[in-house]
Amino acid sequence: MRATFGRRILFFVLADILLGIFSLYASYALRFNFAVPQEYLEHFWNVASLMLFAKCAAFFFFKIYYKSWRYFGLKDLKEMIYAMLSAYIFFVFIFLLDPSWFVPMPRSVVIIDFLLCVVLLGGLRISKRIFLERSSQRGNPPALIIGVGNRTPSVIKSALAGDIAYEPVAILSDDSSLIGSYVEGVRVYSFQKLPELVESDNSPVSAIISVEYDPKTLDALVERLDSFGIGEIKRVSLLADSTQKLENIAIEDLLARKPKDLDSVAIAEFIKGKTVLVTGAGGSIGSEITIQSLDFGASRVLMIDNSEYNLYRISERVCPDRAEAILLDIRERDRLADVFEKYRPDIVIHAAAYKHVPLCESNTMSAVRNNVLGVVNVIDLSIEYGVRKVVNISSDKAVRPTNVMGATKRIGELYAQNVESSQSEIVSVRFGNVLDSSGSVVPKFRAQIEAGGPVTVTDPEITRYFMLIPEACRLVLQAAAMARGGELFILDMGEPVKIVDLARKMIRLYGKEGEIDIVYTGLRPGEKLYEELLLDDAECKTKYELIYVASPTHYPIEKLKKDIERLLESREDNIVEILSEIVPEYSARKEELQR
Repeated sequence: MRATFGRRILFFVLADILLGIFSLYASYALRFNFAVPQEYLEHFWNVASLMLFAKCAAFFFFKIYYKSWRYFGLKDLKEMIYAMLSAYIFFVFIFLLDPSWFVPMPRSVVIIDFLLCVVLLGGLRISKRIFLERSSQRGNPPALIIGVGNRTPSVIKSALAGDIAYEPVAILSDDSSLIGSYVEGVRVYSFQKLPELVESDNSPVSAIISVEYDPKTLDALVERLDSFGIGEIKRVSLLADSTQKLENIAIEDLLARKPKDLDSVAIAEFIKGKTVLVTGAGGSIGSEITIQSLDFGASRVLMIDNSEYNLYRISERVCPDRAEAILLDIRERDRLADVFEKYRPDIVIHAAAYKHVPLCESNTMSAVRNNVLGVVNVIDLSIEYGVRKVVNISSDKAVRPTNVMGATKRIGELYAQNVESSQSEIVSVRFGNVLDSSGSVVPKFRAQIEAGGPVTVTDPEITRYFMLIPEACRLVLQAAAMARGGELFILDMGEPVKIVDLARKMIRLYGKEGEIDIVYTGLRPGEKLYEELLLDDAECKTKYELIYVASPTHYPIEKLKKDIERLLESREDNIVEILSEIVPEYSARKEELQR
């Protein structure tokens, strides 16, 4: 590598010397209309020697000789011009000190030579890049660039340099002021020209989205490109070190929403300097709550989880000086009490729960003990140890539940609303599915597609609400920051999504349309066709657009405690019946009630 690098420098030095001599002689010739008087050539080599020395020295000083031909661009050309200007200034300075070495010499030769050298020396370097770009594009699939923004020129440069295996053939933009212009030699067209472009001789088979679109617009764009046979669609993402990379469009990009009213200041004031205890800290929600709590300035986060692997994974992602990993089952009240006694948390966020409906249906006793006993232990100990704020993470499945999981989460809401909380402010936050959480439909579909299919959907009409994990967790913290105790907050999850449409989109994004089938397997025990977030029409808006507060449900706390005690002590075959008594809206199936 060093020999190749050295040979490249040697080549450029020799080439610059030869071109410099030619340029200087051509400058004399142009000055005298190609009839140079002999007396003006007497000191030609003195002039040439000083100029060549000054140019080469300046090129080394400005590191022009260290630049790669492949990436030589406008910025490098500007630096080369600056280097040459400094060289000519040096020459003029020496000339003024002792003109006898150079005269007679026409002063205009210096200006002519400067202009010729810019063309010759710059052209040498750019010609190599042009050659490399043309050769690197041979055989690469033609691609559309979607949108004109700050990232667009660098994407095209990367393609021209062969760093990404695409040949940009056109740019599509909805900015009328750019139509007909060129970016790095690629013409900008309106989206109305898409049909003509895909029918041209150099028809694009891929697309690279170089600007940011909101999910709804991006979804429509992907649908339109797909309808014209452009199956491979990439987007440009910006990494933490400001470098760019191409990524496949993910289903999260199409379904994500960007809450407009996130109040980072309020969240930071709520979290900063506090000791935060998070149960289920290794899970999808708990791990994100942990990271965001640290980001918002928590002095310490106590991470509680009964899964060694999950706890290990989140421990690897956080600073050990500010986070404590505690391997503990929340059903073990005495051990949990030891944690409260030792650390005295200021904020408790209860995210631990069994959440998978079919597993909870077939393991009702485990679901009840974890989801009900767990929330009771966490809330009771928070009150006993004077925790200022307690947040119970609930679920949309708690609304008119048809399954054990939803009924247990509803009991948690009832307990949080009706318990005598003393100085503790206890609230629940209810939301729907989060994209890409463990065991959810998105990673399941992804695995099925990568395995070659089929993709299994329970029912063609089934719908669910979705939100990105970071957005949901930030809204949870925002709701907690504004809570005063006893509220049941509901996050606005937007419009429900048909799961079969989700499956189709994911198959399309993988470029497997027509190759992978969708198979319907039927609803699983306790599963709803449609999830709900609101119990009735009595919910009220808060000052934040995406956060609602539900009307409280009164349940005498002593009766609730006795009912919960009876539930926990019951046999497994009585659990569904007792759940139905505590949660009247629990629409359990008749065959289960009869067992």
